[in-house]
Amino acid sequence: MAIETFIPTVWSARLLQNLEKALVYAQPSVVNRDYEGEISDVGDTVKINTLGPVSVSPYTKNSNMSPPETLNDASQIMTIDQAEYFNFQIDDIDRAQQKPKVMDRAMRNAALALADNTDQYLAGIMWASVPAASTQGAVGAGLDVGFGTGETNPYVALLNAAVDLDEHNVPREGRWAIVPPWFHAYLLLDSRFVATGAEAADGRAVNGMIGRAAGFDIYLSNNVPYAAGPVEYKILCGTNYATSYAEQISKVEAYRPELRFADAVKGLHLYGGKVVYPEALALIIADVGTAA
Repeated sequence: MAIETFIPTVWSARLLQNLEKALVYAQPSVVNRDYEGEISDVGDTVKINTLGPVSVSPYTKNSNMSPPETLNDASQIMTIDQAEYFNFQIDDIDRAQQKPKVMDRAMRNAALALADNTDQYLAGIMWASVPAASTQGAVGAGLDVGFGTGETNPYVALLNAAVDLDEHNVPREGRWAIVPPWFHAYLLLDSRFVATGAEAADGRAVNGMIGRAAGFDIYLSNNVPYAAGPVEYKILCGTNYATSYAEQISKVEAYRPELRFADAVKGLHLYGGKVVYPEALALIIADVGTAA
């Protein structure tokens, strides 16, 4: 790719497309982008307006209704406080010896790296916001999930999470759970888990979806928050209106390094997230129990 043919807006859009293909926690089925708007720089803010409940009163024939109530407006601010960049070069000799699409592959690798960091960021803010009443296990004392005596069956753990959401009047439509590989392997041992083939998941345009269990679409991710000593995984369940997320590939620039015969590209990714409705999330803090 000659540097003269570089079109920043085209590469910026392609990078964002690749980024979205790699996301699990940040995909639209898990978080919402209702307040994304225009993002131009780190520190930009997005105002999120939420309305309070509407009162319902009994109606009496031939009687006046009460004056209209004033709805409570609870505003929340989401700050675009995350900024990450990439900056790589491809030597002219290396480029000549490789296939023409080497720059496209390099941009895809950059997108995958950005997506990995984004998912870790979102997973972190989400699990830390879950109410204690909707949490199974505790930090430092995780729930033993497995098939041994005294351990919680993985399917039952998901059922309990579903009950937590039910008790908070969270709609059942669009519920998801994001699990680590070992939890998925345990689910495969349970006939109640309905596995989804790769073709079906691709057809629905979702990343990492592996099946359904206990009313949840199950997604697989290696970015499930993890702590060692004791081993604990923070397995999140919820719906996409719990968390808002916004991102922007702010800048993509091509240049020729002064002291190199090479094409270089640098880019800036801006993003931020906020848990708006924490009651629409449930959490399983899990230790790896005994396999069947």
